[in-house]
Amino acid sequence: MTAHIEIVPYAPGHAAAWRSLNEDWLIAGGYALEAKDQLVLGDPQGSILDRGGFIFIAGRDGEPVGCCSLMAMTDGGYEVGKMAVVEAARGLNLGWRLLEACEAAARTAGAPRLYLETNKAQTHAIALYRRFGFVDLPPQPTPYARCDVWMEKRF
Repeated sequence: MTAHIEIVPYAPGHAAAWRSLNEDWLIAGGYALEAKDQLVLGDPQGSILDRGGFIFIAGRDGEPVGCCSLMAMTDGGYEVGKMAVVEAARGLNLGWRLLEACEAAARTAGAPRLYLETNKAQTHAIALYRRFGFVDLPPQPTPYARCDVWMEKRF
């Protein structure tokens, strides 16, 4: 039987999955939960959605197995953040599908670009971003101690 995969907008019932999906990858990667992590994981409505952003949840047979957010930036672009896919759902192309949802939302909003920050240890994610059309940027200001890679995709 083939799993039913869907990408849906965040709803309040996704709050626990949103937090656990992100905490799991951060902790597994050896990263500290930083102040901005605590803010966006603890209050996705106030810190992302109410500020013009978006959150997408990847579901497999109705179970949240991945997520990604778009945070509105002052230049009109959107920062892609908090992308996570559980290990058991990797290989299902969910990262690509989450990025497609992000790009579609950003384009509909008239954004000039997508932006992201990551860590060089996230080699699989960086490879995905490059295949999706992201290019490297010089270092940018960031609230994250773990960030050492900056990328964007202009439209």
